[in-house]
Amino acid sequence: MGRGKIAIRRIDNSTSRQVTFSKRRSGLLKKARELSILCDAEVGLIVFSSSGKLYDYASTSMKSVIERYNKLKEENHQLMNPASEVKLWQREATILRQQLHYLQECHRQLMGEQLSGLGIKELQNLENQLEMSLKGVRMRKDQILTDEIKELQHKGNQVHQENVELYKRLDLIHKENAELQKIYKARNMNEENENSNPPYTISHGCDVHAPIRLQLSQPQPQYSEPPAKAMKLGLQLR
Repeated sequence: MGRGKIAIRRIDNSTSRQVTFSKRRSGLLKKARELSILCDAEVGLIVFSSSGKLYDYASTSMKSVIERYNKLKEENHQLMNPASEVKLWQREATILRQQLHYLQECHRQLMGEQLSGLGIKELQNLENQLEMSLKGVRMRKDQILTDEIKELQHKGNQVHQENVELYKRLDLIHKENAELQKIYKARNMNEENENSNPPYTISHGCDVHAPIRLQLSQPQPQYSEPPAKAMKLGLQLR
């Protein structure tokens, strides 16, 4: 069962009032500390007890918190008044004009103008500033030139590599052309040799188109043994 709501009013019992003050004060200081840590806020807390005892907490320092509070409170009060707001913007404009005048004067002095009112110390400081500025300008210029040189060297290496590849391709094309010329010459020589010889001729002076004459001959008797030998064999068989 949850706790019931407590009526927000002064506690009559002094003992209960002191106990409640101690508990609530500790919780309030804890919440203020957590708020400053979790939300990165500048927190200042001041508590006076009924007996006049002081309890405080500040995330930075109580003095800086109070000064900041007073300053913002004054500015807000001035902004509520139109006349004060006009004076505030006039003051800001005056400050900006003074800053602009100072910057223009420094620029003219850096350009070597209006140096008559400067003493030795001011001139020495101006010279040191110019030397530092000139050193920075030279360093930047050298860096740009170095980068450009590296870029040109890189491009030169790429062009050289492309030239080497083109020379290799050109040499390969020359070799292929030479081979083709050899093949073409050999083919022309074969064609010339074929055109120089008459068609359908056989060497040894024989003409293919000459008529062929055939002559039949009587068959030759086969070889037979002499009669004497045949008679001898016949007598043996008997």
